[in-house]
Amino acid sequence: MKNKRSAILLVFLSALLISSDQYKSYRSIPNTSFIPGEVINYKVHYGFVNAAEGKMVISDKLYEVNNRNCYKIDVYGKSIGMFDVFLRIRDNWGTYLDTASIIPHKAYRYIEEGKYRKKEIVNFYHFNKKVEVIDFDKKKEVWKPAKEFEVPTYAQDMVSGYYYLRTLDFDKLKENEVILLKAFFDDEVYDFKIRFIGREEVKTKIGTIRSIVLSPIMPENSLFDGENSIKVWISDDRNKVPIKVKAQMFVGAVEVDIQSYEKGDIK
Repeated sequence: MKNKRSAILLVFLSALLISSDQYKSYRSIPNTSFIPGEVINYKVHYGFVNAAEGKMVISDKLYEVNNRNCYKIDVYGKSIGMFDVFLRIRDNWGTYLDTASIIPHKAYRYIEEGKYRKKEIVNFYHFNKKVEVIDFDKKKEVWKPAKEFEVPTYAQDMVSGYYYLRTLDFDKLKENEVILLKAFFDDEVYDFKIRFIGREEVKTKIGTIRSIVLSPIMPENSLFDGENSIKVWISDDRNKVPIKVKAQMFVGAVEVDIQSYEKGDIK
């Protein structure tokens, strides 16, 4: 009887280990495009007016989340000039991105836009196909109980999805081919579709750069003017640096242009 109980206990413990994420096999995606320490600065223009500044930063050290090595990536945005007077923006979007599988294990948003405030943390459990969302209650100044949502395995957040695109081999894509991406945002799973337009040269502050041109396919909405209203340019080289974004809106065009780029360093 004792041996039987021991066998049952062994089976039970084995089942727990097998069901744990750290004992499952993650995908592996080659990445030669970005490394720790990368910093990219941008300026946002509305017509001829400078409206905001942005920065994309990969921490110069790695972090461990869910027993996995991760890049810590932050995207910052703030309004400047007259725009800062009428609508003060101080946003920070971030993700802990698995260095091998290029998926998020944890994401966060700290948003300040005028009087609007939002603090959110999202924990990803890919093999359980779920995320855990924790919001901050500004009035009570406490974190609310976590909410769970179902997601596909390897779902991205908005920041990690951007870096995942930088790992793709665009030489294998045909012009107008569509890239599919599953992403979790605002408590919902979205099927993002990005069209590979082709290649062209773009003049920037850091020089004329041959670039890959992408266009997220936008659903009908009251903000952007048409399905192909947004274009994104990334450098057509090993680093695939985001160079420029242009969004055609009903109220005019908004452009995001690179100002400086630091490749980073592996320590």
